[in-house]
Amino acid sequence: MITYLEEIVSEILSAQEDLQSYIFVLPSRRACTFLKKELISQNKTTQFSPQILSIEAFIETISDLKIASSIELLFEFYDAYLKIESIKEKESFESFSSWASVVLDDFNEIDRNLIDRNKFFNYLSDIQEMEHWYVNEQQTPLIQNYLSFWNSLSELYFEFTKNTYQNGKAHQGYVYRQAAKNMEYYCDAQKHKKHVFIGFNALNKAEEIIIKELLEAGNTEVFWDADGYFMDKSYHSASLFLREIKNTWKYYKTNTFKYISNHYSQPKNINITQCSGNIGQVKCVSKLLESIPVDDLEKTALVLADETLLLPVLNSLPQNIKTVNITMGFPLKSMPATSFFELFFKLHKDNQSVFYYKETLQLINHPLGRLLFPESSIKIEQMVLQRNLTIISYEMLKSVAITEESEYVEWLFSSSNQQVSTLIKNAKNLLLRLKEIAEQNPILLETLYKLHEVWNKLYTLNERYNFIKTTNTLYSLFFEITSITSLDFRGEPYKGLQIMGLLETRSLDFDKIILVSVNEGILPAGKSNKSFITYDLKKEYQLPTQTEKDAVYTYHFYSLLHRASSVDLLYNSHTSGIQAGEKSRLLLQIIHESPVTHHVTENVFSPNISVPKKELKEVKKTPQVINKIKELAGYGFSPSALTTYIRNPIDFYNRYILDIKELDEIEETIAANTLGTIVHDTLQHLFVPYINTILTSDILKLIASRVDTMVSQQFEKTYKEGNIKTGKNHIIFEIAKRYVHSFLKQEINLIEKDNKIIITQIESLMEVQLHIPELDFPVKLRGMVDRIDTFNEITRIIDYKTGRVTQSDLNLIDWEELITDYKHSKKIQVLTYALMTSNSIQNKMTKVGIISFKNLNEGFLPFTKKESPRGKGESSISPEMLSSFKEQLSNLIIEICNPEIPFTEKELPKNDYY
Repeated sequence: MITYLEEIVSEILSAQEDLQSYIFVLPSRRACTFLKKELISQNKTTQFSPQILSIEAFIETISDLKIASSIELLFEFYDAYLKIESIKEKESFESFSSWASVVLDDFNEIDRNLIDRNKFFNYLSDIQEMEHWYVNEQQTPLIQNYLSFWNSLSELYFEFTKNTYQNGKAHQGYVYRQAAKNMEYYCDAQKHKKHVFIGFNALNKAEEIIIKELLEAGNTEVFWDADGYFMDKSYHSASLFLREIKNTWKYYKTNTFKYISNHYSQPKNINITQCSGNIGQVKCVSKLLESIPVDDLEKTALVLADETLLLPVLNSLPQNIKTVNITMGFPLKSMPATSFFELFFKLHKDNQSVFYYKETLQLINHPLGRLLFPESSIKIEQMVLQRNLTIISYEMLKSVAITEESEYVEWLFSSSNQQVSTLIKNAKNLLLRLKEIAEQNPILLETLYKLHEVWNKLYTLNERYNFIKTTNTLYSLFFEITSITSLDFRGEPYKGLQIMGLLETRSLDFDKIILVSVNEGILPAGKSNKSFITYDLKKEYQLPTQTEKDAVYTYHFYSLLHRASSVDLLYNSHTSGIQAGEKSRLLLQIIHESPVTHHVTENVFSPNISVPKKELKEVKKTPQVINKIKELAGYGFSPSALTTYIRNPIDFYNRYILDIKELDEIEETIAANTLGTIVHDTLQHLFVPYINTILTSDILKLIASRVDTMVSQQFEKTYKEGNIKTGKNHIIFEIAKRYVHSFLKQEINLIEKDNKIIITQIESLMEVQLHIPELDFPVKLRGMVDRIDTFNEITRIIDYKTGRVTQSDLNLIDWEELITDYKHSKKIQVLTYALMTSNSIQNKMTKVGIISFKNLNEGFLPFTKKESPRGKGESSISPEMLSSFKEQLSNLIIEICNPEIPFTEKELPKNDYY
């Protein structure tokens, strides 16, 4: 394959002229690099190098102006906006910046195409007047202000361009306008130079005039990259601009149009592959690259129409890819160091004096936060967990930070950061300190250097203009700058696989092309309404519309395919949100309109995805495990330990054998078990003074008067410094009080109906030795019983539940079922309490059960043994019941202690929970 640049260089060198006298102009800096390589490759003599410029650099040279950055232009534009007296009501900088970039883009469009500005702005103002014209209605102040802005747009434009021109910089369009204006002087100054324009297509009016004047001055050549297949089709948008140039330019009436080739009609293998999702495309790319021989990689280009796929692609490169040249920069906003400063902004954007714990911990646990706070980060996290803090103040953080790191706490969390100038200063201090710490990390150092440039730019602009009044405005500017700033990859530009964006392929050719994301809305890009210039106004002044913009993408797409012999076109078929997963219209053209010499195939990429079957864990009982079980048995099995084993033996193993505890977490919203603890402890403290006392209405009313205070005390003890004054937690706090009040009210009702209640024990630790002949070591049961009382001479063993429990949860038909299913856990729990207390309450009628605070109307719910589902059943605990229960419990414990039966994981339903 002979590339486009090879053909041109060959022709230029054949003229045997001094290259030093040439000025080459190309569409991009990337194309300039490849042209330089080609000149070196083909030139056999020693010569001084010619000037090789991108079109923007060439335009800056002619105009003697620099193209200002978008952020600089925004500040200059606002400065001009404030000076215009005809605009009475001025918006804040934050509000202004939300629409100013659109106006600046329109200014660029107007100037690049050399539109008469006064005439155009008057036309635009008249359109706005007509749109807001009403019969017999006076204009409101809002409409008057709106129209005043449009009437002042011309004045605003000239004030803005005057300011920027004085600084030697301007918006891109104005630089183009000045370049076109300076062409007479430039042609005279450079009359001994030969200009060569290579690879251009869609020209704006300024570029058109510049090239035409140079052609008329002589000693200038233009090499177009046209193909006869498209030039012969008047309807095809790939040749829209080149056909117009060839047919309308006076120069080409008498001179040859260079060049119209016929490369596209040569034999090609074009594979169109449908992929599901972006990751599907990345996987497909990896598979395609695997099949390419190493020697062919330099002739291969991986082109990303959607440049956000760069990182996934880099992470999925196969092993045979040893050398890569990436022409795209990596966005600074995607670097971890940038996210650290975004978190920093998040803390201060609302100008609050206290911070949400999650945002604080995110910041100090960020990799850069860990570099700054290797010791204090641990202390801060411990403080938050121990005190259950959801809101943290600067003073709290300062109090636990070690002395060496306290300065960084001030830089990050001080309330002085609410002042924009202080926040910028502290950010710069943090960067300098991080630079000292990160000396051994070159990637981090490069990122910090770029971030330092960003903060310096913000500092300079704020010092010069003082427009940034809020941290929100500062954040939006920081986000915009980091979005357009990139880290450049270092590598050999001509070796290995080339990974590039579509625009970087201009004037370049590769034998094998892999083009990713050939989707409608990406290639070509979808319609954009980011303009205040109406469609009819664009047509009137011959400004580019969506039709012309689509034609630009179409040209780039097909020019990439001109000289390639093997082409893989991938598109994402997955529909997600507003992404329709629609193949590009360009693919449909390939399928239906390709030359007969093209071999076009359509494929569906389906990666082999094997879902591994989940293997249930199994843990054998080693001698060490058996010793731990014996230790646990000697201490005492609790009802929760036994029911945990029934639910899932592996959970029992993790919790009771390995002693793996649940991770401590901040309890932002009061958990169900915390509410249960608070209600239990409240009732314990309220009733302890009245143990072994006959409860009366007066006693219970006295207790009821202390409920609110006691509940508050227990919340403070259990929930620590968690907030219960607002939101969901306040509702739960009120629910806890209502639970206790409702329970006491029920107790009063029972007593007023001549029932006699005497509480004998509250929150008592109970134990019982369990004799199991099959085991040669002692076994105990132990647990905390919430309440034991006598109710009309009946002993009740009561367990409080703040969750909902019904009588059916405590009914048992078959003893054999008891230890087979976790749904019987509540029965096991209360029967274990009955067994533990059986020695102390012998020969007394005993019932064991639950009082459910979510089902208080049902009162005390006793365990009931039934012979059939509809039978009445027996709720009094008899020796026979305890014997049957003991038999089942012994079988369960024997299984737990049996060394031959491993702990085997159970496959639990997805909605299973404790």
